[in-house]
Amino acid sequence: MHRLLQGDVGAGKTVVALAALLVAVQGGHQGALMAPTEVLAEQHYAGVRWLLRHVVMPDESTLTQDRPVRVELLTNRTTPTERARLHDGLRAGTVDILVGTHALLTEEVAFASLGVVVVDEQHRFGVEQRDILRGKGRYSGGADPDVLVMTATPIPRTAAMTMYGDLDVTVLDELPPGRTPVQTTWARGPLEVESAWNTVRTEVAVGRQAYVVCPLVEDSERVQARSATQERERLAREDLPGLRLRAPPRPDAGPGEGVGHGRLQGRQDRRSGGHHGHRGRCGRPHRHGDGDRGRRPLRDGPAPSASGSRGPGEGRILVLPARRGLLAEGEKRLEALQESTDGFHLAEVDLDLRGEGTVLGTRQKGRSDLKLASLRRDRELVTQARQMAFDIVDGDPTLGAHDLLADEVRLMIDEDEAEFLFKS
Repeated sequence: MHRLLQGDVGAGKTVVALAALLVAVQGGHQGALMAPTEVLAEQHYAGVRWLLRHVVMPDESTLTQDRPVRVELLTNRTTPTERARLHDGLRAGTVDILVGTHALLTEEVAFASLGVVVVDEQHRFGVEQRDILRGKGRYSGGADPDVLVMTATPIPRTAAMTMYGDLDVTVLDELPPGRTPVQTTWARGPLEVESAWNTVRTEVAVGRQAYVVCPLVEDSERVQARSATQERERLAREDLPGLRLRAPPRPDAGPGEGVGHGRLQGRQDRRSGGHHGHRGRCGRPHRHGDGDRGRRPLRDGPAPSASGSRGPGEGRILVLPARRGLLAEGEKRLEALQESTDGFHLAEVDLDLRGEGTVLGTRQKGRSDLKLASLRRDRELVTQARQMAFDIVDGDPTLGAHDLLADEVRLMIDEDEAEFLFKS
């Protein structure tokens, strides 16, 4: 497997990833899950441990002939003592699933038999980093593991097949049963803005929570946009007086204190009562308690299903006007956001608005570098061309029997672009 799994936040990608990891464990191998930040790695670790809390696997060396599936966490904050214990367990094969950050890429991390690699938020990693992790399956004479890369940023299918030509693409475009669609409202004028804050006060009064997302952390003389610190002070004074609002963070602030933003470090930037997330997070409660599902042996059946997929109520997104209004493109984006909850439809709208950008380089918007085709106009042709390319290269990897095609490739792809392609 070398596959890209696309799905909106809350679609169930983690459960799919866990199923793949358990296939490796059930087959006598190990699994690795790599995330781009410590916060996300810790969340995955907690979630996987919770889902596997009653799952066991055969082990003849124990009195009960089985043992719990062993899940460990490795980040830059892992102490040297814990790290040494982890490395020993990985080499001995007693660690079944390792969750971590870029720390998984270090040379000391060696698996007894790495069977499945999962990379979350794959766009945050380069192809070289994915290849390093994949190469760890060759320790002790093993083979390349199966690779599943995931993204919660929907990419139009045609663009995904072109940009990630080495990956098969799977789209998870449904939400779990019982999930209430999120309602998005664009408040365009003063009356609608007042109604939006009335909605917030009503929701909070019945025990729910709200969070405010601002484009800036602090005020800027160059950018006319709301800042998190200023908006918090204004809300406490004008629109939400009397409600418990998080104060701006102090340098010595502890976990959960202050406004959540990208400058927070380590445990300061932990999941805390609704600080994090976007539309897909609305209406989703934190898990409470372990429940009593009984011990389920891995050899006799599937892992327990995830709970907490139904939200406590309808989630709402309230979009307030910008200080200086919006450009026409911004208005079209908000209109689309208000009309649809389908992230893949919104990705198509975004592709139409911003342009295709480069396929072989790093420019993300504007004119495409495709010489003839258009990702928007020629969706079916792109699909057919990709399949034809696989058919040709599978039988003739060096294009030795396709001289004219090889000349055309050399003409259309320069050395830098070729280097980018071969890194995949």
